[in-house]
Amino acid sequence: MRQDLMSLPKTLAVDVARNLVMVAKLLDEDPGQAYEYSKVALRLASRVASVREAAGFAAYGVGKYAEALAEFRAARRMTGSADLWPVMADCERGMGRPERALAMAGEPEVQRLDKAGQVEMRLVAAGARRDMGQPDAAVVTLQSPELASHSVQPWTARLRYAYADALLAVGREDEAREWFARALEADQGGTTDASDRLAELDGVEFVDAFDPEAEEADGTEPRHEAQVPDGAEVPVPGSAEAELPGADSGPEAGVKGAPESGGDVALGSGDGPGEPPEARGDGAGVQETPETRESPDPARDGAREE
Repeated sequence: MRQDLMSLPKTLAVDVARNLVMVAKLLDEDPGQAYEYSKVALRLASRVASVREAAGFAAYGVGKYAEALAEFRAARRMTGSADLWPVMADCERGMGRPERALAMAGEPEVQRLDKAGQVEMRLVAAGARRDMGQPDAAVVTLQSPELASHSVQPWTARLRYAYADALLAVGREDEAREWFARALEADQGGTTDASDRLAELDGVEFVDAFDPEAEEADGTEPRHEAQVPDGAEVPVPGSAEAELPGADSGPEAGVKGAPESGGDVALGSGDGPGEPPEARGDGAGVQETPETRESPDPARDGAREE
């Protein structure tokens, strides 16, 4: 539990902490739901810095930049920390004020940031330059000792990726490809789509094997999954039931991996609707041939000859 939550009554602190945990858990996979949890935490404890910070990131995640900036400013007033300075500047960009974001990059607060924070501020400043229609200036902004370093830090992949993207924006495609490759080398956690960008530059096109439109473009017929009527028995390839449709499968038989439906799925029960007629043993569906039309009784054959 965050230290600033300890000032709350125990029961309230637990409730707030639970909502903050959900914000952190859902921020990437479901930002809208994370935002809803942050609003609950904010109603419970609006005077807690960690709550205001979480609410800021949740609002930022759903594109509510003005709201996010207000929450970040409140958290900064409570803590006196400069850690939120880069994301506050990015909120200014989101609100269509890149000039303000660029001005924040030159404020004394930047010097109080750690190395990761300074790199983040550089990324925001380069983005602001591009927002202002200055792509060449964005390239220059990203050139730094951190970019030239061969050591891999948590921010290395993103910095190299941003530089590659800036190079591509000014038409320096060969250099951009090199830096996308270097970004991919450093991207251990898959935080960028550097591999896709490299494939795009190399002219590699990925086709979904199950895409009917792609198959039609190739001149092949789209593949369709066999439709099994409701209630029909489904033989499992390689099993005795698959080879002998009329064989009993026993009460233990079932389809591996099938969703639970409240009952067993029996295979080849011997009288199911999906079984071939000839396997039922009632003579139905037997094809008539010249041989079967003739009587199998030799005595009657002889009588006809006389």
